[in-house]
Amino acid sequence: MTQLDSLKQFTTVVADTGDFKQLGVFLPTDATTNPSLILKAVQKPDYAPLLAEAVAKYKGRPLDEVCDRLIVRFGCEILSIVPGRVSTEVDARLSFDTAATVARGKRLIEMYASEGIAKERILIKVASTWEGIQAAAELERAGIRTNLTLLFSFAQAVACGQAKVQLISPFVGRIYDWYKKTAGAAWVEADMAEAKDPGVVSVTQIYNYYKRFGIQTEVMGASFRNVGQITALAGCDLLTISPDLLALLAASDAPLARALDAQAAQAMDLEEVTLDEAGFRFALNQDAMATEKLAEGIRGFVTDAIKLDKLLLAA
Repeated sequence: MTQLDSLKQFTTVVADTGDFKQLGVFLPTDATTNPSLILKAVQKPDYAPLLAEAVAKYKGRPLDEVCDRLIVRFGCEILSIVPGRVSTEVDARLSFDTAATVARGKRLIEMYASEGIAKERILIKVASTWEGIQAAAELERAGIRTNLTLLFSFAQAVACGQAKVQLISPFVGRIYDWYKKTAGAAWVEADMAEAKDPGVVSVTQIYNYYKRFGIQTEVMGASFRNVGQITALAGCDLLTISPDLLALLAASDAPLARALDAQAAQAMDLEEVTLDEAGFRFALNQDAMATEKLAEGIRGFVTDAIKLDKLLLAA
């Protein structure tokens, strides 16, 4: 049994890619996309026709609509391969606009419906700003499931749990990146690996807290840098993994044991936390890593969204 097979015994494996032609190799249950992954995919010769098709079919429509149509087309192709759900992201330029995020999320669901895809197979992906979390709460009340992304802090996870969102995506690798860069020459890789990795520690804390207090929101670790981060989170509800790391897991037959356990978490002595807007903003402000990585992540997705717009305009 490969490590990938073993992992699937404990955790729902999700493919983190816009390159849907790779999905059949690893047989993930779900898949996630984001603006950066879609941008990367459409620049490959295999996918260029999808971009040209979207431009031709929706010529004269607003650019944001054409872009969403293209993203939905990728989602439909992915859903023809995976048996579960696909996460489709709202434009990151709306990360601080609750009403606009709700409207865009509803429009994405309508676009999928026009392609014959039920809303139960879609997770609308939203940045974990205060405004994004409130938008997700409103979408959930409308029966639209959400995936809260760019999540780096316990405060963000608490607010998402309170909002009863379907799923959160804490970013393991980007947390690791920040702490490694900040430590500089003082960083000792062996001392900060696997269960001691700061990204792994963060997801473990969130997972245990959710299970201890019966929060139904699913935890999906994301943004991995190495296999050790993945195996240290075996047992997490879901893990979304790049094709490169899926290939490494599929090529290894090293033993893999459950690392996170919901039953064990239920017996932990933890304090329940409640956050209003002021409490959320203060807690996030006090966390330099989360503040910086959230802002950086939004800027990065916005940059790639603008690049995708330019490709559509030039097609």
